[in-house]
Amino acid sequence: MSSQNINRKHTMNIGIGLLVAALILFLSTLFGNHYKLTTDGILSGINNEQHIEQVAPAITWMLNKEYNSVFSFVHDFRESIHNYNKSTKRNKMWADILYNDYTFNISKISCTGWVRDNNVLLLSIIMLLLLSGAALFITARFGVKDPGIKHNGIFFNKLNARGWMAMIAGTLMITFYLILYFAPEYIVNWVILVDPVSNFLKGSDASQWFLYGFLYTVAVLVMGVRMMLKYHGNLYQQVRTASVMFFQTTLAFIIPEILVALNKPWYDFKNIWPLNYTFFYDWNLKQMIASGTIGWFMLIWGILLIIIAVPVFTYFFGKRWYCSWVCGCGGLAETLGDPFRQLSDKSLRAWKIERWIVHSVFVFAVVMTAFTLANYFSGNKILGYETRILHRVYGLLIGSIFAGVVGTGFYPLMGNRMWCRFGCPLAAYLGFVQRFKSRFRITTNGGQCISCGNCSTYCEMGIDVRAYAQRGENIVRSSCVGCGVCSAVCPRGVLKLENADEKTRFAFHTIG
Repeated sequence: MSSQNINRKHTMNIGIGLLVAALILFLSTLFGNHYKLTTDGILSGINNEQHIEQVAPAITWMLNKEYNSVFSFVHDFRESIHNYNKSTKRNKMWADILYNDYTFNISKISCTGWVRDNNVLLLSIIMLLLLSGAALFITARFGVKDPGIKHNGIFFNKLNARGWMAMIAGTLMITFYLILYFAPEYIVNWVILVDPVSNFLKGSDASQWFLYGFLYTVAVLVMGVRMMLKYHGNLYQQVRTASVMFFQTTLAFIIPEILVALNKPWYDFKNIWPLNYTFFYDWNLKQMIASGTIGWFMLIWGILLIIIAVPVFTYFFGKRWYCSWVCGCGGLAETLGDPFRQLSDKSLRAWKIERWIVHSVFVFAVVMTAFTLANYFSGNKILGYETRILHRVYGLLIGSIFAGVVGTGFYPLMGNRMWCRFGCPLAAYLGFVQRFKSRFRITTNGGQCISCGNCSTYCEMGIDVRAYAQRGENIVRSSCVGCGVCSAVCPRGVLKLENADEKTRFAFHTIG
């Protein structure tokens, strides 16, 4: 082994060590704190006077009691609320039943200890270890300006080929999403860590969703650098990676938080219905209308994106303009998920399942939105407040389980575009336009194809690209997100992304 390779290996090992240290320190912040409920904590954590009057007597016995574990604190608080509701039901005081869950707020406010006292220092150390480790590993692995794209040994890697490391990574990611959505009170220490960032951007403490947005953005930025170095010889890959990094950092993270600081609705200007399925919910419409000029701009902007931008942009550029250049879900898939793109199922059976599921989700979103708008304009005279059941079902099954737990948590197990391919209703909408009314296609020069299979292997959307290339057929699929990786990894220049005459999209090319 050459000295250069030895030094590169040594640098990569140091990088891995720093990343492991950052992970251990991050995980350690879950422990070592105390929890004490105070009267001020109740007043701050419950933002409803009636609820304070209801809850306070039930949890009086917890006041000023020291808890060494968040588990015991949460157990006692929830048990107190449960007993209160049980008593209320027994006395048939239906109007006094408490449905709001204040567990996260109360737990966060009641937390005391070294994490809260040193959150700036801890966050700084963690980020320094993380960024330093990632920089050393990524530059050693992909920074050498050798020709070609490094995919060597991809199916022998324990992380990238469903080995034991992939199982651990998948388990950690799935567990994180489950806790984030369904039990955020157990990660209040992590939320406290990013309080300084939240206070800087919007002037208030962080929620679990701010923590998620922060981690999401850091992942896109760090892994985006990796993506740009890996594809250093491909300008298309570098520009589109820079694009998703920009849109995630500015439009999806910084600007929405600044809007909150200005007492305006939180709004991601690049998020489009039906991916943004709450856009037409009554509370969201009322919030935007009540926000004056900027609120009306948000409403009109969102509608224009749906009825004008999507069909027009997709006609000229295909769905890649959004899925591979703008979308936050696609941005995470293309950066954090890039090491797992080869895991997508390319079988015909998977394609059939994909079409049924993604279009079913789209229909569900359309029907739910139709009922929501009908109720809004009729004064709740159609389904009334029962529309909230539709909202809860969609939010649980699609917004949480599918988009979060499965869509991202399954990267190391089933590939990086599980959500985009099987669940995203906006991808289905964009796909309709791309398939039937668009100038975009991937052209093939079948005479040059050597059937190496790189294109099919690294297609994250499960398309058997090689089969098209061997037949000399243009690739026109509603699921294609135009990432261009199939073209980038082709050693013969067989594939080319084009926006040309719509009438020639389905052409076959003579194989000579």
